Amino acid sequence: MGILANVFARFVDTDKARVFGIRTDMLERLGLVLGRDRKAQLGVAIVGIVGFMAAFAPILAPHDPMGQDFPVLLEPQFVGAGALGTDSYGRDMLSRLIYGARISLLVGIGAVAVGAIIGMVIGLVAGFFGGLVDDVLMRMIDIFWAFPYLLVAIMLVAIFGQGLWNVIIALGFAYIDDFARIIRGEVLALREEEFTLAARSIGLTSREIMVGEIFPNTIAPLLVMYTVLVARAMIAEATLSFLGLGVRPSTPTWGSLLGQGRGFVTEAWWIGILPGLMIVITVFGINLFGDALRDAFDVRRSEGG
Repeated sequence: MGILANVFARFVDTDKARVFGIRTDMLERLGLVLGRDRKAQLGVAIVGIVGFMAAFAPILAPHDPMGQDFPVLLEPQFVGAGALGTDSYGRDMLSRLIYGARISLLVGIGAVAVGAIIGMVIGLVAGFFGGLVDDVLMRMIDIFWAFPYLLVAIMLVAIFGQGLWNVIIALGFAYIDDFARIIRGEVLALREEEFTLAARSIGLTSREIMVGEIFPNTIAPLLVMYTVLVARAMIAEATLSFLGLGVRPSTPTWGSLLGQGRGFVTEAWWIGILPGLMIVITVFGINLFGDALRDAFDVRRSEGG
């Protein structure tokens, strides 16, 4: 508990010019980037709107996303069957799209969190201790790296079965190697910095140095990687659901809606087109926001500017 308290204190220690592990000058630069970059502002707006939809889906959805109304099967929008029409079971498309945002974001954020936690630990230990420990851990990561991430996710879902948490865990394991590599690279540079050597000289343990001194300095690149991979995870979830390997078919996700719409392209185009547009717009917004984070947290660019 003492170590955790020490870590938290370091994360919010304003005397060290850090807030939650991020240097305040980088946060100021992020504010400048968001203030002058229209693309970054658009990205924040898109992410905010989708996040608002996901958080308040029960309030925003006009109908039960699972409620079936057979008299209005495949009815187009603005014909008394909902603002965006109905699907092949008479379910309201607008409600299913709103609830789909909740599932898609949950899978994206949760899966990347799983990969980030495990990969971060591996990268910290490998980069800090080096030698045989580094060789063994990174050869394990190389094995992960040898397989396409989507193939790993499909394999794990096939083994453990469908379901929301199974998809999150499967995709999370597919992203371990990305985080392990970037954290290891940061640690290799940070372990030779003066503040690390000073921590050794005053008798701090290896765990205290890794958690309290080195890890807070990896937060910025970790956030950039996290944001980029959330967009990738959402696409992966949509792909799995489209193939029938994601969450259960009855669960409204953008990928499953897209898969349902492929059989009605000519007679009910909105079933497939609308969730596809939501995926494209959301991923576009996340990538724009990720670009803003990269610009703000790039030390070389901030020092050069």
